[in-house]
Amino acid sequence: MVRLELDQVVMRRMKEDDIEIVKALIKEGCEGTENRLILHILTRPLCLFILAVFSSILRCLVHSFIMALAIPVFLLIVFLKLTMPRSTGVLGSSRPYWDYVGSSFRGTQDETLQNPFCRISGKTPVTKKSRRSIGPKEKDKDTSTEKITPEREEEAGQVWVADCDGDILGCVFRESKQRAGIRRICRLVTGSWYRREGLGRLLVQSLEQRERETGAHRVYAHVPYPSKVGEAFFRKLGYQQLGEGTDEDEDGERKLETPERGFLGYSLTKVFYKDL
Repeated sequence: MVRLELDQVVMRRMKEDDIEIVKALIKEGCEGTENRLILHILTRPLCLFILAVFSSILRCLVHSFIMALAIPVFLLIVFLKLTMPRSTGVLGSSRPYWDYVGSSFRGTQDETLQNPFCRISGKTPVTKKSRRSIGPKEKDKDTSTEKITPEREEEAGQVWVADCDGDILGCVFRESKQRAGIRRICRLVTGSWYRREGLGRLLVQSLEQRERETGAHRVYAHVPYPSKVGEAFFRKLGYQQLGEGTDEDEDGERKLETPERGFLGYSLTKVFYKDL
């Protein structure tokens, strides 16, 4: 495996031709996350109690102890499978992921993030045209019939992709500006072949630098609740979990920046923050 040269990575705004590739990255990065969230909810005490009550009721109707146990669990899993993507969307946001990949590319196409590795190596990264072409059917599928306005673009947020030699290796989603000086990272995905190469760190730190220059003083990151890897990643970058401190200011922020919640009100995300 060839080691990734981070100084050759260009971090730019997503374009229309990138949408299908970004969707594939999201799907790849989310594999297993939904199932772990469902398992997390199923193993909570209150949820186990409710399942036990329904199993006891079914035991009187079904002459099979195994079926009385399996039916409530199966129905709850189906319910969570159908409702969780709608409730979480992009983790930490009520907006579905397609709203980001479908409208944020209409921003300034030549925007790029600064790559700190270029200053160290003295090299200039070159962006080539993507090697993957999108057919007419795919383009038609992603074309929105609604009117796209600058206000809508701002509300949808931004998607930045890591481009190296025409290949998209990862992406980071930045939530829309809801509060002055506050930014939110609601998804970070790197391709499976480029993990543990520093690409995720490069995307986050470059985005932090840009937001710092535009006047932001704090960045939030919403991490799926069972993701120990995601939690460790952001802690290494200097993020703290909201609620660990005792400051009065932090108590106020907890009311404004709440984790996404699912069935029975259980948290689906952990909220981390970093002061820039």
